[in-house]
Amino acid sequence: MILTRMETAPRRLTLSTRTRALFLVLVSLLATVPALALVMAAGGPAEAHGTPMKPASRTFLCWQDGLTDTGEIKPVNPACKAAQQVSGTTPFYNWFSVLRSDGAGRTRGFVPDGELCSGGNTNFTGFNLPRNDWPLTHLTSGATVDFSYNAWAAHPGWFYVYITKDGFDPTKTLTWDDMEATPFLSVDHPPLNGTPGTVEANYSWTGQLPAGKSGRHIIYMVWQRSDSAETFYSCSDVVFDGGNGEVTGIHDPGNPTDPVPGECAATRRTSGSWNGGYQSEVTVTNTGDVPMLGWMVDWTLPGGQKVESLWNGNPTYTGQDVMVHNADWNGSLSPGQSTTFGYVVTGSGGDSATTLPCQVG
Repeated sequence: MILTRMETAPRRLTLSTRTRALFLVLVSLLATVPALALVMAAGGPAEAHGTPMKPASRTFLCWQDGLTDTGEIKPVNPACKAAQQVSGTTPFYNWFSVLRSDGAGRTRGFVPDGELCSGGNTNFTGFNLPRNDWPLTHLTSGATVDFSYNAWAAHPGWFYVYITKDGFDPTKTLTWDDMEATPFLSVDHPPLNGTPGTVEANYSWTGQLPAGKSGRHIIYMVWQRSDSAETFYSCSDVVFDGGNGEVTGIHDPGNPTDPVPGECAATRRTSGSWNGGYQSEVTVTNTGDVPMLGWMVDWTLPGGQKVESLWNGNPTYTGQDVMVHNADWNGSLSPGQSTTFGYVVTGSGGDSATTLPCQVG
């Protein structure tokens, strides 16, 4: 069980160093650039811009929980793993994009019951799951604390901070009737700190937590932009137990008998070749006995070769190493079902590999 203070949560996300954290973030984002362009709300496409870091949202903490040294997402926390089973790994890379482009600050009557944590954005449905094992921030009722909201992209606006009513049960579907009717804190255009597009960039303010609270609750934040209708929604799981912002549940495996996410296999064939290059097709197959919502294939190109183009997947290149995640439309595979992606390489020598490493997620 990992224990971290709220005031240092952004620093923990640097893994070993700030440089390595930013590198991994960029690797993750490069692996999902097409997905970022397709983050959808009811009103159409939008970009991704931020999420609470103190107290941290489900998407932020699950991204921290699942991010590995290779840039892959492999959740350990049981609730984060369950979210992956429902929505795949793209929401983890897009931890800052729980938004509605047509939100205009609307809450009750706009975001449906049971969908508060996703803001009604279907890309994040897995984060609506009613569970009591989400990563948790420990707080003290009535305390004055520092709030921080990541600013992946900078936009002016207002922040409204709500909390659940007394007696809230995290194992039941979250509805608007579970929330206090009005925000306990409202902030008008707080200052921006740091450089947007980094983990450390944030809007921050100091505020007092509600008095008289105890036990489990959800702090619900709404960020309403003042320069557009775009609105962001988030759930931060907290417990009022005298804590000072410590975070638990990150990298906590919970029940070790949780089911494995499945298995996949990848085969490669050369579909065309010419002097100084070739074209390949990779077939990814769900070889397990449970459905999977995402896959990742990685391999090392022979020396002197370079991928010039790739389709039906989201690639990341590091020297001769290639890592391809599924596209938005071909990650969901039933047992025995297959999909393909292709790529063109420049360089001599071809490639004799017929199988490539494949991982679910």
